[in-house]
Amino acid sequence: MSIKDNSTSATQIATGTTAQRPGSPVNGQIRYNTTTGYGEIYNATVGQWLLFGTSPTLDVEYLVVAGGGGGGWGDSGNGMGGGGAGGYRTGTLAGVLTNTGLTVTIGSGGAGGIFSGQVSAVTGSNSVFSSITSAGGGLGASSASTSNNNGGSGGSGGGGGGINIGTGGSGGTASPAGQGNNGGAGANSGNGAAYKAGGGGGAGAAGQNAADSSTYVGGAGGIGLQNSISGTATYYAGGGGGGVIHGGWSPAMTGGAGGAGGGGAGGSTGPGSGQTSSGVNGTTNTGGGGGGAGYTAPLGGNGGSGIVILRYLIAYTGNFSAGLTVSTVTSGSYKISTITAGTGTVTFTIA
Repeated sequence: MSIKDNSTSATQIATGTTAQRPGSPVNGQIRYNTTTGYGEIYNATVGQWLLFGTSPTLDVEYLVVAGGGGGGWGDSGNGMGGGGAGGYRTGTLAGVLTNTGLTVTIGSGGAGGIFSGQVSAVTGSNSVFSSITSAGGGLGASSASTSNNNGGSGGSGGGGGGINIGTGGSGGTASPAGQGNNGGAGANSGNGAAYKAGGGGGAGAAGQNAADSSTYVGGAGGIGLQNSISGTATYYAGGGGGGVIHGGWSPAMTGGAGGAGGGGAGGSTGPGSGQTSSGVNGTTNTGGGGGGAGYTAPLGGNGGSGIVILRYLIAYTGNFSAGLTVSTVTSGSYKISTITAGTGTVTFTIA
């Protein structure tokens, strides 16, 4: 019971420690918390005791996947690495303030290398949610690459280029650590007639090294990781497969398989003189790396764009700015917002 003290014009409210809070609080109850030294009020909508004058907070589960790297192109010397997958991060951002804008950006996939004009592949772009940034996937090695036939670094590293004589390029490194895996190394056949590129790294495994042997298969892209935040178990961030050629044109050749999670398959050249195939694009909104091209094929595969998925209690509403493409569904006690393109902000309010 409150007691008014007429001499000081103050009202005495209930006091007690955090442990002494009511077991079944009612909306609007107020008390002085002797543990924290602050007054507090109970908000039944969000199920929280709030300090006087403060906004509610919420915990937001997230999946943030960056854009995958582009696959490289090759010529009679080297190249054709698979693109690395975009960086993969998942977890819970605790204590998010309501009525406060948080940045959201969906990273684009890096462009694949182009034989005409000898344009190297491009690293994927970062995806962002608030303080969480996932790094774009590393580029696959191209013959014109400034990385000396090595795959580029990124969320997962790009595949190293094959070579007709000598040692193939090394796979790119996963950087920063913890978002993916390294790319695989390129190789030759041992007789100077064939060369095979390494696969791009994936969130779940490194890209496969191409084999120094008489086999004509590019390195497979690393597998991605499966996540169920959307309500459906889905693989994300698979690496792109490496390309492969043979100078004699006649043996059957197979580009490296793309990693589960949107990685594009590598291209190949043969059988039959002059037949070429481009690398396959990474899948949109998976962060998959693009496949490396076959010899003189027009294009390495483009990396797949990234994605951000947020899961939060139904008591809140996510308000997204006009710059974002987003869909929100309700699943049990939660809302799930999937952002597939753009850059902007999200502000959480009480529903």
